[in-house]
Amino acid sequence: MSGMTRILGIDPGSRVTGFGVIDSDGRRSVHVAHGAIAVGAGELPERLGRIFARVLEVVETHQPAVLAIEDVFMARNAASALKLGQARGAAICAGVTRGLAVSEYSPREIKQAVVGTGAADKAQIQHMIRALLGLRGPVPADAADALAVALCHAHTASSMARIGRAGGRS
Repeated sequence: MSGMTRILGIDPGSRVTGFGVIDSDGRRSVHVAHGAIAVGAGELPERLGRIFARVLEVVETHQPAVLAIEDVFMARNAASALKLGQARGAAICAGVTRGLAVSEYSPREIKQAVVGTGAADKAQIQHMIRALLGLRGPVPADAADALAVALCHAHTASSMARIGRAGGRS
């Protein structure tokens, strides 16, 4: 599709990392793929390696132009925040090694872009993802969140271009 940009959205997690791939021209977005990378048990370094490898596979399979990822928010505790940050790092490194530009968005920005309120809950996000992308049936929460990140990037990049500042955020 001409004028469409392929965007990989990532919802990072040290146990489950969601991914969503869309094609978008900023006004219209089309679902390409979504899923969850469940890394299972094991020590953190091995789980990070699995996140890196699986995100790399998704990049090689779907050939996105950009990787959009949720920024770290305050987790339940410092150890959780550190693990989440490391999971983000593994996903970002996978994209960067393939030459992708990376844009980061806060949970509030993502909810605002997709649902219209920064206080949206998981069910509202899942509902809007299905509606905006014309998906039938349930979309797992991790994949819905990743698709929301991709849609946030599509809407933000489009808005930035319209006001004369091409590109997304970094």
